[in-house]
Amino acid sequence: MEGRSYHMTPEEFRRHGHALIDWLADLSQRIDTLPVVAPVEPGEIAGRLPDHAPAEPEEFAALLRDLDDIVLPGITHWQHPGWFAYFPANASGPSILAELAAAGLGVQGMLWSTSPACTEIEATVVDWLVDLLGLPEHFMMATGPGGGSIQVSASDATHLVHVVARHRATEAGAGTDDLVAYCSQQAHSSVERGARIAGYRHIRTLETDERYALRPDALATAVGADRAAGLVPAIVTSCVGTTGTAAVDPVAAVSALASEHGLWHHVDAAYAGSAMVCPEHRHHQAGVETVDSYTFNPHKWLFTNFDCNVLWWADRRPLNAALSSVPPYLRNAASDSGEVVDYRDWQVPLGRRFRSLKLWWVLRSYGVEGLRHHIAEHVRLAHWLADRVAEHPRLELSAPPSFALTCFHHVAGDTATDDLATAINAVPSVYVTPSSIGGRRYIRVSVGQTWTSEDHVRALWAIIDAAA
Repeated sequence: MEGRSYHMTPEEFRRHGHALIDWLADLSQRIDTLPVVAPVEPGEIAGRLPDHAPAEPEEFAALLRDLDDIVLPGITHWQHPGWFAYFPANASGPSILAELAAAGLGVQGMLWSTSPACTEIEATVVDWLVDLLGLPEHFMMATGPGGGSIQVSASDATHLVHVVARHRATEAGAGTDDLVAYCSQQAHSSVERGARIAGYRHIRTLETDERYALRPDALATAVGADRAAGLVPAIVTSCVGTTGTAAVDPVAAVSALASEHGLWHHVDAAYAGSAMVCPEHRHHQAGVETVDSYTFNPHKWLFTNFDCNVLWWADRRPLNAALSSVPPYLRNAASDSGEVVDYRDWQVPLGRRFRSLKLWWVLRSYGVEGLRHHIAEHVRLAHWLADRVAEHPRLELSAPPSFALTCFHHVAGDTATDDLATAINAVPSVYVTPSSIGGRRYIRVSVGQTWTSEDHVRALWAIIDAAA
């Protein structure tokens, strides 16, 4: 119809926005009454959708109704207090509201000039985190040669670091096909994947010790053998909190070898980096002052919803040398002045969302005191659970408890362990992850969801005890 507007009016936006916020607030109150895992079969959700987009506009009430009728039945609730699987992917009230505000602002923060607040808040907040996590001062944008930025995930950060290390090595005269990347057998799959995508033909996954941490002697042997074969060792990744058991690689010892052999040294603290807000955990990253890059995920355990990864550089010059390009349509006076940071040169994509807003709001809403309280409580509860396992006649710890992760198996073997995991996950109010390590099946329990309390962990133990 001529002259008709199909846009939502400001008044409609206000009314519907209130309804959506009420729906989300109601969900947060009733989420522990819902099953953790979506009780649907493959294709069931798609089967509830029409074959074609609607020809005419639908009322917002219909959209909101379908959150309950179509969306919720197909949601596995990572925000459920009974979520003990994988690692957490936490949200919180301040984070959700900041995400809404960022969406409303609709920022594309590729350059300082395309939204100065987006860039300057990000640079400030990631500098705050350097201090909060006990990282070296040279990681700070404001005072050091390095700096940090927000990436999508640790997987993206790992890929990017391998690209920069490759560029540094090839600029020094190495052939791309000769470069070697190293990590432990327990490193996250994204390390090997990131190296492969970055073009490394030679990737060494090294043996670990009895605590599943990288063995420095295995690294030294591998580097020596590769050099003897005419290859060029380029980068090694240490993990602070592996996915399997939250094991910690010896950062200082790896750094010494990296310095001796000219390797880029990257630290993947995707999960356990959040624990560094508590000073009592910082001994796990001893030696971090000599690494080249460091990454962690606030979207795991720091109450900031996905996606929000932070990646720091000890020296930002290799990063800018590898990624910077200035087509005419991105030239502007601020960038040409050299007085601003254009974060497009700190990542693979050009476009950037205003992710720092939610991180900023979380840090201000919880404060250092609040963050330390919740992290410490999650660690305490995981170790309480580990103590119960250690005392149980039919259960055994598969690895020492680390941070807020407890790993165990049934003493009767792999089949009994898998049966136990199945029995636990058959209870709708909880969810754990079965896995394997060293040829043995085991069960991972990750305590760390935003709303998980002692009551939830005790309830989980009662389920485990009964099923074992």
